[in-house]
This record gives sequence, structure tokens and C-alpha cells, in this order.
Amino acid sequence: MENQSGNEYFRKTVEKSAEPAERSLETWRKYYGNDAFLHDYPRRSLYEAIEYSAATYGNEPAIDFEGRVYTFAQLLKKTDEAADALAAMGVKKGDAVTISLPNVPQALFCFYGLSKIGAVPSMIHPLSSENEITRYLVLSKSVALVTLDMFFGKNFRAAEEAGRILGWKIPTVVTGVADALGAAKSVLFRIVTKKNKELKSLPELGDDAVTWKKFISGGKTGNTKAQRYGFKEGKGEDETAVILYSGGTTGTAKGIMLTDLNMCAEAYQTLAASGEKRVPGLKMLSVMPLFHGFGLGIGVHMALVFGIECILMPKFSVDGYAKVLRKKKPNFIPGVPTLFEALLRTGKLEKTDLSFLKGVFSGGDVLLPDLKDRVDAFLREHGAKVQIREGYGTTECVTASCLTPPSYSRRGSIGIPYPDTYYTITKPGTTEPAETGEEGEICLRGPSVMKGYIDNEEETAAALKVHGDGYVWLHTGDLGYVDAEGFVYFRQRLKRVIVTSGYNVYPTQVENVLGSHPAVHLCCVIGVKDDYKMERVKAFVVPAKGYEAGDALAEELRTYCKERMLRMAVPKEIEFRDSLPKTLVGKTDYRALQEEEREKAAEERK
Repeated sequence: MENQSGNEYFRKTVEKSAEPAERSLETWRKYYGNDAFLHDYPRRSLYEAIEYSAATYGNEPAIDFEGRVYTFAQLLKKTDEAADALAAMGVKKGDAVTISLPNVPQALFCFYGLSKIGAVPSMIHPLSSENEITRYLVLSKSVALVTLDMFFGKNFRAAEEAGRILGWKIPTVVTGVADALGAAKSVLFRIVTKKNKELKSLPELGDDAVTWKKFISGGKTGNTKAQRYGFKEGKGEDETAVILYSGGTTGTAKGIMLTDLNMCAEAYQTLAASGEKRVPGLKMLSVMPLFHGFGLGIGVHMALVFGIECILMPKFSVDGYAKVLRKKKPNFIPGVPTLFEALLRTGKLEKTDLSFLKGVFSGGDVLLPDLKDRVDAFLREHGAKVQIREGYGTTECVTASCLTPPSYSRRGSIGIPYPDTYYTITKPGTTEPAETGEEGEICLRGPSVMKGYIDNEEETAAALKVHGDGYVWLHTGDLGYVDAEGFVYFRQRLKRVIVTSGYNVYPTQVENVLGSHPAVHLCCVIGVKDDYKMERVKAFVVPAKGYEAGDALAEELRTYCKERMLRMAVPKEIEFRDSLPKTLVGKTDYRALQEEEREKAAEERK
């Protein structure tokens, strides 16, 4: 790894501490056999990182998308083309551009292309509802939007509405899977998808929308070229490089401002925590989505920084996942527990030799001990010499900040902190340290911790707090403890959130949508245990006067939700009741409903 002196910003952030609950240095030495605490990180923007990789790895494969392989040199060339096209469109330093795309190469061309000109990619879920897209566009103050052809309608309408609110037009760039394929594969793809009716015909584009081909052409023929802006041109270490979204401590979606150095540190820390000494030429199965810190920060950026080839999967399916494992033989698999549950369920890997695996990493949700046992047994039975390694983190620190060591696990633990990242446990609601082994709120600090939330000083102050030691700590809203050797344990969430298939769903958001329907008098949303998704969304509804409870109303409410929120947030179950339990102060008692569901599940298991 390259170290550079003079990186004062990080030197202050990662100053050595002797506290064993934070540092676990002896534990790290014991399970890793080194002192991989980095302190200094290369001062590179996201674009400069890819530029460095192109100079280092050149014609080695960087991206494999549906069989189309882009080398690192080609990735840089496509990134430069996208940067020129964005500049020709009028995007300038400091502007935000929303990327509403699945895992397709165009998303990366734009992501790194925006970095080249000092603009900021705002990464959102392409399946977000029209209202949510509008909100993200307004919150980030985006000046343009890039989306997929099959999602064009709602994205375009959202851009029009956001433009009216912001007071400027938001042009939409429309691309498709075929745009990332070679000429022959592109024709075949269009024939197959048309035959299978997988794609609707693209609507006529107006003056405020442009196809990917015309977008790129505009950059090649226009007079405006990308003006490079990185650390070499004086970019500040505290400037926002990317915006991701999370619910913070309250559950209301917030824009998280992350810097180039946040992303750089995450990449270097993750490589150190992986235990691998040399990784160029290896392959990463990049199935986690790019709007997710796990998918973007580790599944793609970390890989590309160190010469690892990314096998991009735009859509997860069990059969497709098994096919990629058999055919491509990826060395690293990051995923959520649901993905690994699917690995066990598919019959497509019965005779597959998985000895090519060097790292299997689980994050985004709790990996239950039973599931870990079953995945580890599956890996052993198929020739793999690795265990599934559970990690922990939040989008507020890009993604992972704690990981199980390569060849050792402590039952129920989420591992030990990353190099240069410190953990402490505080008594809930305070900044007062808890005793070793005592449960409290998980707090952390380190070089990957965010700047803060966009235009939300109150929530930023609630998440980033100065402790008695004088350092700023990120309060995660999660309950856990640290043992005497420095292993961290997650217990439960202090904030109200449902994690389904690794994605955060905030009950208050679902309740706000449901409650706006005239048929709903009262409602409450909780997460209930699910063997596959870990949790699923369930709503309890008291119908308004004049409305009849039943399947028809439940379906009407689900349709209403589908039009206004992310698909995984739509309640899978709706139970109608005459009333809902109340707390002593008259609030709906969601904990009582959670307890009812737990008791019901326990009774069913008998």
C-alpha cells in the first residue's frame, strides 16, 4: 500500500489510542499477525483513484458485464467520455447529479466522470417511487438525472416536478443495458428482450431528455470539455464527493455527505481487514447495488482501487447467481444474509467446486448464528477453505467498519474494528462510556465517518457528538457491547427500523403513506420474522368509517403504497383491527404488536 506523508486531516482522525475497547490492537495482532494500522491514505479523488488504477493495471480486466469486459484503460476512457458529456450538458464543479441506475457500467462511467469535474453523484435506488425520486432530487439540488430506459417514465416525471420546486430544468439521460454491450451483443439483447417482452418501448423523448448515445455524442462534438478538478487541482479534503441515503437516527431519509477520503479510507481499511496480501487479477461478484454503501464502497470502489475485476450483476436472481459462480468463479462475494440463504436454497451448485473463493462477507443485516453454521458447512462441503465473515457498519461511515477475522469467529460477535477505526459503547442517550461488557449504544470514529447530513444540522448533531475525550463520535442508534478482548457484539436497534433483505425500511415512512389513504383511520407498521428475508413488513390498520376491512381493501392499500414507495417497503401483510394498543401517554404501542407477533411465532413453532 502506498502511504503519503502530510495527511494531517487523517492523522488527527486516527491518532493512536490505548483504550482496548476501542483499539483491540493486541487482538488484531493475534488474528491477523500484523500491525496493519494505516494512518496515512493516498490523497486521491474518486476519479484520481481510477486514473491511478488505469496507469497501474492498464489492460487488465476491470468490469465484466454480461460478458462484455472493460479493461482499466477502457474504464478510464469511458469515464472521460462521460465527464465530457456531463460538462457539455452544463454540469459544473459542485453540482449534484442523481444516478438512478442498477449495476450497469454507465453508472460507473458517470460516477467517476462526475468526480473528474468536481461534481457530486447522488446515488438512489432505481425502483424508488416517483415521490421518493422527486424528494431525492430536491434534497440534493440535482441539476441532471441519469436513469434506465425501463424506469424512464417515473424518473422523468419526478425530474419535471423537482425542477418546478427547485426553479430549474433537470435534464434526464436515458440509457439501457444494450448501451453497455458490444455491437453484436447489443442487437441480440434487443431482440431477446423484445421477444420476451421484458422491456416496454421507450417513450418519445422531449427536449428535456436525451438518449445515452446522444449524450455521449454531445460530449465528443461540443466545445465544452471536462475541466479536471481533483486534489492535484487543489480540491479540499472536506468537500463532498458522493451522496448516499439512510434514515439516520430517526428513520426519515437523509442525504449522507461522504468525501473522497472517506471512500479512499474505506477501500484501504477493507483490504487490510480482508487479510489478503495481493489481490490484482482476482474477481469480485458485484451484486450489491450501487446506491448501497456496501455495494458501492466495497463491491465496486474498493475492488477497482486495487485491481480487482468487478463482475457486475444488474439484477439478482438465484439461478443467475449460481450461474455466475459456476462460470465466472469470483474470488470475493459480499452480500446480505438473504443472498447467502439463497445460495443454500438453490440446487444449481450441488456439484460445484467453490475452492476459488477467498472471501465471503456478510453485512447489511444480522447474520444469525444458525445461518452462519449452515453457510460454513455448505462452503466446506464444496471445497472452499473460507468461512462466511460477518461485518457491521452504517452508511454514515460508507459501509463496514468492523469484521470477523479470516479464520476465527466468536459466536454472536460482529468481529473487531477496522484498522484506524475505534469503537466505544455509551450509556443510551448519553456520551458517557459504558463498562467493558455492558450493553449500550455502539459509537465509532475513524477516517470513513461522514461529514454530515445535507441541510440537516439537527440530525447531524444527533449523530455526530463530541465525547469527553474531545473526539467526534458517530452514534449508530444500535445497541451492543464490547468484550474484554475487543470483539464487538450487536444486540438490537435503538432506532425504529425494519431490515428486509439487507435494506432499511422505516416504519414511520410507511405509516405516513398508509395514513394518507382515506380508508385508513389508524395504522402501525412493524417488522416480523421471516426465514428468508430476515424480516418482512407488516401493517396493522384500523379502517376509517364507511370502509370495509377485507382482501379488496388490503389490495387497494398495497397498490396505493406501490405507487408511492420502494417495493420492499410495501407491506406484505395487512391485518385489520378495530383498535390498536396504546402506551400510557396515548401513542400507538408498536412494541406491544411486536410482542404479539413474537408470541404467535413461538406458538406456531410448538
